[in-house]
Amino acid sequence: MNDATPTRRRRAGGRAGHSARAGGHAIEQMPWRLPKNIDRPTEPLGEEGVQAIHDGAMRVLNEIGIEFLNEEARRHLQAAGCRVEGENVRFDRAFVEEMVARAPASFTLTPRNPERQLIVGEGHILFGNVSSPPNAWDLERGKRPGDFETYKEFMKLTQYFNCIHFAGGYPVEPIDIHAGIRHLDCLYEKLTLTDKVAHTYSLGAERVEDAMEMVRIAGGLTHEEFDASPRMYTNINSVSPLKHDWPMLDGAMRLARRGQPTVVTPFTLAGAMAPVTLSGAVMLSLAEALSAIALLQWIAPGSPVAIGTFTSNVDMKSGAPAFGTPEYIRATQITGQMARFYGLPLRSSGVCAANVPDGQAMWETMNSLWAAVQSGTNMVYHAAGWLEGGLIASPEKFVMDCEVIQQFQRYMEPQILGTSEADLAIDAIAEVGAGGHFFGCQHTQDRYQEAFYGPFLSDWRNYEAWQSAGGIWSAERAHGIYKKIIAEFEPPPMDPAIREELAAFVARRKQEGGAPTDF
Repeated sequence: MNDATPTRRRRAGGRAGHSARAGGHAIEQMPWRLPKNIDRPTEPLGEEGVQAIHDGAMRVLNEIGIEFLNEEARRHLQAAGCRVEGENVRFDRAFVEEMVARAPASFTLTPRNPERQLIVGEGHILFGNVSSPPNAWDLERGKRPGDFETYKEFMKLTQYFNCIHFAGGYPVEPIDIHAGIRHLDCLYEKLTLTDKVAHTYSLGAERVEDAMEMVRIAGGLTHEEFDASPRMYTNINSVSPLKHDWPMLDGAMRLARRGQPTVVTPFTLAGAMAPVTLSGAVMLSLAEALSAIALLQWIAPGSPVAIGTFTSNVDMKSGAPAFGTPEYIRATQITGQMARFYGLPLRSSGVCAANVPDGQAMWETMNSLWAAVQSGTNMVYHAAGWLEGGLIASPEKFVMDCEVIQQFQRYMEPQILGTSEADLAIDAIAEVGAGGHFFGCQHTQDRYQEAFYGPFLSDWRNYEAWQSAGGIWSAERAHGIYKKIIAEFEPPPMDPAIREELAAFVARRKQEGGAPTDF
């Protein structure tokens, strides 16, 4: 496998690696930053449409209700005055609106390295790694079940790329580790191989409590310091249509009581788990999300939450999920409009249905990322590495996606929109005159190194030059970069005493049996 990459000077970027010693010189990349979306959001609905969707969601909650499969959650909601019949909970409109109004419009997340602190909201758009596929695929080994070594490779990629802001769920599920202790090994590697904000799955009390304790230890925090501000987060999904399951509600409540954020993301596929109409699918998604947010605000007023959208459609010929579609784009834009209506941060995703990192993978992912930008998304899940509708994680796709994410970051830099006298360059135009060129003029010489985005993966040579250099296709170039990153990677520093305490906690919890897997 030829891992050559273009050798010309990279512009508008920084050297690969940073204060966290992410590893070597595999590429030259943009420095760590929290990009801010400077565009006005796309708002497909008029005021009447926004009100209609809100009214519809309130009707669903009041007239149909949501099934809460968690008894503690039902007790809380009954105490709040909701109507509980069996597992079904119905909500008064005024209660939901009052609870949602308690939630903050933004919040910060501070990982063990304070320099990696994130602001969720306030116009920021943050990108995370692929999370939760059961399988991996790369050019050498093809498709295979996830394993621990591959998991660690993706953690290294997550740390290495400055454009990836948070370490989401398992980039690939390591099925070679027993499910009862998997969370311990995975979180240990996440907290030692990265120094970015970490996610935990809400899959049982033991896993959530272990995760909070491990994040606390890794940060060198007291229990009071951990509880005082957000340090980690979880994402919960409803069981569409109209259900919230036991473990996700349990985890969300545990984190909310300790001031840690929950992203509530219904997974509504129009035509399958949601109405075939976009407005109906978005409305159902909002009803499910708002019901869980109302619960969390009742038990922990002001606890940080975000509303997530995962509304797309299915292939009506096969029933398979489709992503990056026109419908997905519009659903994301509409949900963004509704999130602003509720004053909540928004999460969306960088997703595709393609099976390999080919043209389809990139145009569908690009559509998803444009939807994130246009919707005013604050957290973009699965922004790097996602394939086959979330069933495959690919390191080549991860690298290719990071090239695209960097381009979006460059697109959102306000300095490229300057209109000063120097930016308008009238003197330079007069100097060059008719029929001249701007390569050699002083205005260009003073600015050319930082004037334009410089890719680390794209090859801008003409066909003949590309062919004479080996004719290497994009995925092959990405494979070479991925291999270099893994070979050169150095983990971010961690105090040896903290690492020892973290390892001791993992060893003790393993000895105690970890989390139960038989019910």
